Amino acid sequence: MKLRKVTAASATVLALALTATACGGDDKDSGSSDGGGKKITIGIKFDQPGLGQKTPDGYEGFDVDVATYVAKKLGYSEDQIEWKESKSADRETMLQRGDVDFIAATYSITPERQEKVDFAGPYLLAHQDVLIRADDDKIKSPEDLNDAKLCSVTGSTSAQNVKEKLAPKAQLQPYPTYSACLPGLQNGAIDALTTDDSILAGYAAQDQFKGKFKLGGFKLTNENYGIGVKKGSDLKDKINKALEEMVADKSWDKAVKDNFGPANYKNEPAPKIGDVKS
Repeated sequence: MKLRKVTAASATVLALALTATACGGDDKDSGSSDGGGKKITIGIKFDQPGLGQKTPDGYEGFDVDVATYVAKKLGYSEDQIEWKESKSADRETMLQRGDVDFIAATYSITPERQEKVDFAGPYLLAHQDVLIRADDDKIKSPEDLNDAKLCSVTGSTSAQNVKEKLAPKAQLQPYPTYSACLPGLQNGAIDALTTDDSILAGYAAQDQFKGKFKLGGFKLTNENYGIGVKKGSDLKDKINKALEEMVADKSWDKAVKDNFGPANYKNEPAPKIGDVKS
């Protein structure tokens, strides 16, 4: 009899514990569209100087500054942010799975991507451009890339686009990464490197390269950087409001100057929310 009573009491305790859990006992850290949760998870690039870079001291870059500002407006302090690396090929999947709350990682808004995720912004209008040596006075237009040695990065179509559409005689030189192109550009092994001007400016702004490179200013394409969120997320409108406030209080201008200034990056004015340039 006594054993039977103890068992019944234990069952009651277990039932109460399960009820408490069902009523919100889970204290798992996670972001909330209402802000103020214990943490928010944000996807960025870890390897793009000036935009999103992991350093021994933390994370830095324009995308990081934008994301930090947005998170603050959503109710999260810097120490409540969990940064997660978002490689280009993984971004849509990370949002769809809920691995991150939003992504700010040189994420160009395109019709194909908009079928899978939603975008706040744009918060920066970039353009495909070329990076050349500061003392180079021969490359003044895209056509001048004919017969020039142009860095071609594995997995990127930027250099191929130049060769196919603008300079058919350009000599594509294969390199594994954009970072690997820079020493070759510096020593003359290649004549130019091409990708988004914001990315080029970030590389050129690094301490070891200050004053050694310049942007061509060719504006070959429009790249509308947006903040990606899960399809249907109510975060989109809240992030858009935060971006508008960032522009209004001049924090956007400061972030541009802090991250791209050393490269003399002639950035476009802050774009209006929803104004996606084709």
